[in-house]
Amino acid sequence: MRSTVLPALLTIQQGEAARRLLSHVASVRVAGTDAQLLAVVIAIRAARAGSGNITGQDLDFLRLGDTPAAVASLASLGWQFAGDLLDGDRETPVAVTVPGLADALPISRTTRSRVSGWTTRTLASKTVKKASPSARLAALFLAAHSSNNRYGVVPPEMPEHCRAALPELLDRGFLAELADGRYLLDEDARRLSGMHPRSHDSTALVRLRWQVWKDGVSPALRRHAENVEHCPLCTLPLEQMASAFMRPAVPMQFPLRVRTAYGAWKDSHPDRGPRALQFAAAFRTRHQHGPSLKQLCEGMGWQIESSELRGFIVRRLITNEWLTNTAPVPWTLRPGKAAQPDRTAASVLSSSTR
Repeated sequence: MRSTVLPALLTIQQGEAARRLLSHVASVRVAGTDAQLLAVVIAIRAARAGSGNITGQDLDFLRLGDTPAAVASLASLGWQFAGDLLDGDRETPVAVTVPGLADALPISRTTRSRVSGWTTRTLASKTVKKASPSARLAALFLAAHSSNNRYGVVPPEMPEHCRAALPELLDRGFLAELADGRYLLDEDARRLSGMHPRSHDSTALVRLRWQVWKDGVSPALRRHAENVEHCPLCTLPLEQMASAFMRPAVPMQFPLRVRTAYGAWKDSHPDRGPRALQFAAAFRTRHQHGPSLKQLCEGMGWQIESSELRGFIVRRLITNEWLTNTAPVPWTLRPGKAAQPDRTAASVLSSSTR
């Protein structure tokens, strides 16, 4: 037996993204294990842009019990398959669009790729690949919620049919121990762990600090913070969300290169103001809080990797009264004075050129 465990496939942040993915899929009302397992694979591929590709070979790899029923179940929820996934060429990718997914699972390109690879590696592992669909889906949940040297606790959002399949994972050797809702991955499976040994303790510390911060702010600010914390569409990592609220405000500096980049960018986005105003209004209606700078830019389809440029774009939108916010409180972007009915067309046109 091997005496050391290979390095984990996921970082702490990537493990958090994997858990958010599984939690989101568990909340989707699909019929049957096959559909849930298929939803996991499609959702992570579509997490960034709202659309991802899957092939007939991918379906074969999943070894679903009733593939047509699984596809039909997702289609009934509005998941749009742009091609014949069942009877078409097995190697031709079929794009699947998942409405609202880009908002529900904000994720970086690198994290999306790593979590997708982790999903494939877990489902293909020796002790899992020939298990039932329920057991394979359960393996994803258990791996994501454990570390390589500590017991995990069966997550409460894991579907009941997966709980029933846990003895199968013990028999097959994916689990070394299973009792009273606690489990330990077998040594060969611990590389798939989504939590690092110290992440259990660090998460508890973040939760404590976050609670202390909330207890010390105004009722209005606490309500806003908890709207963001518990938003079912954002499902932001606690550490990321809490840090945004608790860190000291630092004025953003915009060097000449950022202003120059903005000048080139704005020329190709003449309708940025009205569109940003409409997006912010719709976002607040759905989420009960405003978008972050990144959520605004990604929601608008503006592929901007530079946080400095994102910040300057939003500053200009605020200056020109398309948007406003309650700085420095995060997630407070909302429509500005340009949304008021008495705003003249001339003033709107004037501000859109700046």
